[in-house]
Amino acid sequence: MTLRVTNTLTGDREVFEPQDPDSVLLYYCGLTTSDPAHLGHARGWVHVDVMCRWLEQLGYDVRHVENFTDVNEKIVARVGEAGDSEADAARSYIRDIIADMRSLNLKRAEVYPRVSEHVPQIIDLVETLVEKGYAYEADGSVYFDVTAFDEYGKLSNQDPDELDAQGDPDERSEKRNPTDFALWKADGVSPEEISDHQHEEAAPAEEACQTAQTWDSPWGEGRPGWHIECSAMSMTHLDDTIDIHVGGQDLVFPHHENEIAQSEAATGDTFARYWLHVRLLDAADEEKMSSSLGNFETVAEAIEAYGTDAVRTFLLSTAYHNEAVYSQETMREAVERWESLERGYERAVEACDSVDARTTVEDGALRDAVDTAREDFEAAMNDDFNTRRALAALEELVSAINTHIDGHDEFDYRGLRRAIETTEEFAGGVLGLSLGGGDGEGDVTVAEDLVELVLSVRERERDAGNYERADELRDELETLGIEVQDTDDGASFRFER
Repeated sequence: MTLRVTNTLTGDREVFEPQDPDSVLLYYCGLTTSDPAHLGHARGWVHVDVMCRWLEQLGYDVRHVENFTDVNEKIVARVGEAGDSEADAARSYIRDIIADMRSLNLKRAEVYPRVSEHVPQIIDLVETLVEKGYAYEADGSVYFDVTAFDEYGKLSNQDPDELDAQGDPDERSEKRNPTDFALWKADGVSPEEISDHQHEEAAPAEEACQTAQTWDSPWGEGRPGWHIECSAMSMTHLDDTIDIHVGGQDLVFPHHENEIAQSEAATGDTFARYWLHVRLLDAADEEKMSSSLGNFETVAEAIEAYGTDAVRTFLLSTAYHNEAVYSQETMREAVERWESLERGYERAVEACDSVDARTTVEDGALRDAVDTAREDFEAAMNDDFNTRRALAALEELVSAINTHIDGHDEFDYRGLRRAIETTEEFAGGVLGLSLGGGDGEGDVTVAEDLVELVLSVRERERDAGNYERADELRDELETLGIEVQDTDDGASFRFER
């Protein structure tokens, strides 16, 4: 069966045909690292994870790139709260975000590029746009001329003449057209730019702005505009043309529209062939879950309350192209669905490995249910990655497993073995659920206990004046991906990978 996806660019459900029949280039717009990740972010992560898993299931070599935006006014607003500078605050949030990603059992992207690492590529791209007449310099800033790109608005289906002004009010006097957008911003960050984003714990605005990162450029000291970053990172790590670009629905305009304009103006090639947008996750108050509204539950909080598999089940219970609602009720339903699936799998394993499993017993209904589940799961995933229907197919299989076990004294070994393999392949391999082993919490607990033991030995070495040996123990832990921080209350640690 052929995979079809809903392409925002055309508005149609289309047959997916990558440029290379053996591989897929996929870029996902990652987080601006200025707040803890919440379940709205996790929804995008988990659906992209399953997209990649299913594409691999179909035989493609998937190259998945996902960025961290670590240069942004909102990060500067967190100085004093999450770090002593913009770079430190971004690093702090990135560390937490990586931990959240691992806790959700996401497969690792090929790379996680950061804006701060790609300023030379960004400057090169901006220079190309200026040379080709699509961008212009004004007082040390550089703007993209929307009127120079004839197809502007093709993703969001908007008429450029009817659009509101883009960017900060203080930019508008510099721009030729109100809808032009910044590719490069002169100087650093002003207190006015961060005032609406600061929390009470943050440093004074003027002090925070002094820590904003800037770089030298042909137009003077400055920093990248938001939109140009993803184009530069995508082209650097994938190609001028990619197969799939995924992002949140709220990024269609202006972010993705601007990505298309600047990328295609620079290269003359199609930037992304298929645009897939994850719909929003609404909170119980019917507003989208967002950091700015403060109506979110962080990934860490949700994992602690419900466990990885229940959270993934909740997020996959609605297809990515449909809006979802987070509430205590919908989470309880997800917990029940996950526990039912896990119990059915464990019952199948127990029955298959029991002395009552027979090679001479054949249950046609069970075997038919396995075939039907496989067909329905594959049809669902090929229908625009419809995880809601895919989960339903596995639930029907669990029902057939329970019916077989409850209705027989002797079991169909071959039927149960195929049911187990199907569940492991699809629920485990494709949906990323942890069948048979829980959420891995026991392993994490053991690891934490071992780190605590090493730190206690390190503390004794320090008390004895053996500082060189204490430093060696800290360095050995960091080599293993465990960051140690010394505080007034003693040493703390965090797993970096």
